Amino acid sequence: MNQRVVAALGGGHGLAATLSALRFLTDDISAIVTVADNGGSSGRLRTEFGVLPPGDLRMALSALCDESDWGQTWRDVLQHRFAGDGPLAGHALGNLLIVTLWDLLADPVAGLDLVARLLRASGRVLPMAAVPLDIEADVSGLDAADPDVVEVVVGQAEVATTRGRVERVRLRPDQPPAYPESVAAIRAADWVILGPGSWFTSVMPHLLVPELREALQVTRARRLLVLNLEMHTKETAGFTAVEHLDTVGSYAPDVRFDAVLADPSAVDDEAALRAACGRLGAQLVIAPMASRDRPGTHDRLRLASALHDLMAEHGHPTGTMGG
Repeated sequence: MNQRVVAALGGGHGLAATLSALRFLTDDISAIVTVADNGGSSGRLRTEFGVLPPGDLRMALSALCDESDWGQTWRDVLQHRFAGDGPLAGHALGNLLIVTLWDLLADPVAGLDLVARLLRASGRVLPMAAVPLDIEADVSGLDAADPDVVEVVVGQAEVATTRGRVERVRLRPDQPPAYPESVAAIRAADWVILGPGSWFTSVMPHLLVPELREALQVTRARRLLVLNLEMHTKETAGFTAVEHLDTVGSYAPDVRFDAVLADPSAVDDEAALRAACGRLGAQLVIAPMASRDRPGTHDRLRLASALHDLMAEHGHPTGTMGG
């Protein structure tokens, strides 16, 4: 196995898809995960104990689990969610395990490393920031009588399901500290992959953490941006692929990318998309990544193939590939 060192940034199902694919390519993976979730089990634990929301971290760990019976069994244990209407209803057992380790060890990274050992995971899972975050968005179109009025929506869950158009997002606190391990992982990588995922609540937040953004600027790694399969989610309703890329440039104008990976279904105007990639310093790479049976879902083998071909073609970091 070619041991490229990869740092993958994101959250939720998008990051899990990337990690599941990367496992075919390398064992040296650092997942750097958003910590702004305020809904469901994660939101409850965050509110009650003042901890980082564990849900996206749990999903990333599960995606990196070993393919053996041991790894798969512990993955299922982590992902198990309690039913019923009692105090445990809706909680994922893995969330409770992670918060337990944090309580015992008082070091979130050490606790996540222990869970990774239990799963025999192919790499590490690290939080994006050292404190729980809130996402705050300026949203237009919520007032039917005056759709140009911009209102503030607060909370990851609320922004992700907004009926309006997200104009801008911010983090609270606005300059959160990052874990040194997360910064070091970006600096030490051969490849840094951002996306896919919920654009404003899982992908863009990484560019709003100053130490992570600086690490993305100075790393010798090749930088890859992976577009979503579906452009028109609730939080990006009406956004084209070009607007997705221009959003990246507006949040982090000093971060250059080497390549943008897009599924053919996401390309509505190839010339315009190539031009948008050029504004980020990147080449556009079009490759099928979607599941044939489940539209809007990544096929991990097809995604792995696309990543393998792209990495093989462009090799290890030697500088930017140009636009």
